[in-house]
Amino acid sequence: MSTSSWLSANLPDQSGRTIVVTGASSGIGATAARHLAAAGAHVVLAVRDVAKGQAVADTLPGSTEVRRLDLADLASVRAFAEGFGDGDTIDVLVNNAGVMALPEQRTADGFEMQIGTNHLGHFALTNLLLGRVTARVVSVASSAHRAGRIRLDDLNWEEPGSYDRWRAYGQSKLANLLFTSELQRRLAAAGSPVIATAAHPGYSATHLQGHTGSRLQGALMAIGNRIVAQDDAAGALPTVHAAVADIPGDSYVGPNGPFELRGTPKLVGRTDAAKDADVAARLWTLSEELTGVRWPLDAASRITV
Repeated sequence: MSTSSWLSANLPDQSGRTIVVTGASSGIGATAARHLAAAGAHVVLAVRDVAKGQAVADTLPGSTEVRRLDLADLASVRAFAEGFGDGDTIDVLVNNAGVMALPEQRTADGFEMQIGTNHLGHFALTNLLLGRVTARVVSVASSAHRAGRIRLDDLNWEEPGSYDRWRAYGQSKLANLLFTSELQRRLAAAGSPVIATAAHPGYSATHLQGHTGSRLQGALMAIGNRIVAQDDAAGALPTVHAAVADIPGDSYVGPNGPFELRGTPKLVGRTDAAKDADVAARLWTLSEELTGVRWPLDAASRITV
């Protein structure tokens, strides 16, 4: 099935809804924003580079706005959340932005860049906005979660000589799925109508593959992009499905093709490590300690306390 025919058959009217998409200045995020705006949603492009985000927004149909968000800086995350006024609501928050397989770097707050951007930044953003969210939180994970392990004793790779870019990426993507599961558990316990879902794009040709800092890895990924990968338009479909489809909380959506590399969206499985409720709860507690951002909902409603 083509991208356009899948969208026609599966993307309901989004008129009157506000959807925030992080990392919407390129790749999967920009394409998901395009699909959602075309369906009638008011799309907020949450981006680090406002000029780049505005250039994308200018090409989108419908109603859009661009707001600055740097997930590698908790001060920026807080400023973004504080930019919403009294009474502003968000129907869907799409935690899409991410970095992949970088040389060792640190965020403004001293976190390892991949766990800091892919997990801790989105963890803080979600909890700061959750009182405004009316329907859904979507987190974009990856098949790379299968190689991940949560290093609760050294989440930020502070042990000298321990850093491995691909293991760090795998940890951050595993964290996305554990976060989704624990968020869903907490939402259900609070009696909230909001649900948490996750998606992965399969093997999609995006800007991520060009920022590993390694010429060899970049060359190999460029070959893979030409031979195996699907384009952004198809790669964004699982994210769109996770954002609008009638699916249960804690659903994980990926492509339906062999090895989940490409194809149209379906519900997919995850590793046993991604189902570990104890690790998910411990990661949540650690994430609260590291970011200083706490669970915002009381036990009976979605009113912030």
